[in-house]
Amino acid sequence: MAIALPISSSSVSEQLASNEPLSSSPISRVSEIPSFSMLGKKVFVTGGSRGIGRACALTLAAAGADVAIGASPSGNAVAEGVCAEIAELGRKAQAYCFDVGVQRDVTSMCGRVNDDFDGIDVLVNNAGVTRDRSFRKMDRGAWDEVINTNLNSVFDITRLFIDAMALRGWGRVINISSIVGRIGNFGQANYAAAKAGLIGLTKSLAREYASKGVTVNAIAPGFVKTRMLEAVPEKVLKSVLDLTPVGRLGDPMEIGASVLYLASPAAGFITGHVLDVNGGMAM
Repeated sequence: MAIALPISSSSVSEQLASNEPLSSSPISRVSEIPSFSMLGKKVFVTGGSRGIGRACALTLAAAGADVAIGASPSGNAVAEGVCAEIAELGRKAQAYCFDVGVQRDVTSMCGRVNDDFDGIDVLVNNAGVTRDRSFRKMDRGAWDEVINTNLNSVFDITRLFIDAMALRGWGRVINISSIVGRIGNFGQANYAAAKAGLIGLTKSLAREYASKGVTVNAIAPGFVKTRMLEAVPEKVLKSVLDLTPVGRLGDPMEIGASVLYLASPAAGFITGHVLDVNGGMAM
């Protein structure tokens, strides 16, 4: 539906001819150049030691943020490596290794993150696992593990940071969903359900916290070059590429760049949005 603006072209022309400023015009204008700087912001990235999580952490640090890196209990060495890369950029970084699927550990570790960084401004919920098999062969254990890690943990972690963001009047929550949560995928009923659930959670939280200065958005990556694709047969990868108009897999840094935009001050008018970064595979 078109909305008519309460201004005539002749009135604008008259103002321009008289060299009068257009400040009284009802046409809104950006008052300053949007900033993508994250200087002074403190970020927590779950699943931040590899792949998309690592790319998000490095991209945000390069833009000026200090970054807390969440990793699995077995991922300490890799997470410390990411922290070293961030330190080379001149930013603070610290690794926190815990199981996001264990609520007790989540509460304890997030408390440490909050204390060490004196609050978190940007939360990137990226941690996730896959336990693929056809629905007929999927047992309750495989279902519960994926739902618990990929969806329930986002509830647990977000609720430990988002209200403090609201009290400060500024914050960003970015949930990493998936193209699979958009269109489904054979053998991934559990993963699709979790990632689709993230989209619903994102939209609901966006409505609840928008007036408090906190934006909540999601990114739905397509097929990206990460460890999750290492076990995918070459024939299947070829079919993926055939279905992707740009003709290639995504790069983790392309997801990191998308996260940087949504985390930045420039994206303050965007909330409840799902950004598809999939090479055109789903439009």
